[in-house]
Amino acid sequence: MKEKYTNNALETTYLGHQVGLLLNKGMVLLLDGDLSAGKTTFTKGIGQALGIKRNINSPTFVILKRYLEEEAKLYHIDLYRMDSEGADFDMEDYIYSDGISVIEWPFNVESLLPKEYLLVKFEIISEEERKISFIPKGRDYEKVVKYI
Repeated sequence: MKEKYTNNALETTYLGHQVGLLLNKGMVLLLDGDLSAGKTTFTKGIGQALGIKRNINSPTFVILKRYLEEEAKLYHIDLYRMDSEGADFDMEDYIYSDGISVIEWPFNVESLLPKEYLLVKFEIISEEERKISFIPKGRDYEKVVKYI
């Protein structure tokens, strides 16, 4: 596990960018934290690192947003409104693809999650400051955390 602190949204985006540069196709990140903790802000940085040109915003109401570029695919999934597996919209098709999958509120449908992933936990310290913890599950994710 590794912990980082950010003092504002720009730093959280930058940290996401740093992480995004370390990701390989097919990787899955699980983002865990309260509402407004910085999960989507962090995802914006990942998207920037992958070369996503569209504006990245929360998929809370649509559950999934796909950002597809010639060289990169980002699947931004928000399970906040999901409480059962029957409504999972074939989530496996995205998390077992060649794109990067970022899943907010992942533990709402825990049984569908892969065995290996990078868990990123967001803790609100103050209005602007965040503590962000990186917990790897699997060798490839341990390598990512090593270089963050």
